[in-house]
Amino acid sequence: MILKTYYKTKDYCKVKFSFTTDNADTVQIRGLNSDWQKSIMMSKKKDGSFTADVTLPKDSRHQFKYLVNEKEWLNEPGADAHEPNEFGGSNSVIVL
Repeated sequence: MILKTYYKTKDYCKVKFSFTTDNADTVQIRGLNSDWQKSIMMSKKKDGSFTADVTLPKDSRHQFKYLVNEKEWLNEPGADAHEPNEFGGSNSVIVL
């Protein structure tokens, strides 16, 4: 799930990512700001879900994926869109 919070006087948007998957010990967000090397570690909650708060520029578009347990790439079902990637799969897209 993605929750966007816009501020009238700011040039950025606060984005809350929330993701649940079975048997996950770690979940990272990769690809935001076109940076596939830098990861954003999500925090694991008591209910087993993972969350992260990120600020991103307004009027921007970002491809991303979740990296689960450092080996499995998953998309966000609630993303604004999904686009093909160079590996024959797809990436999640968030539009701000």
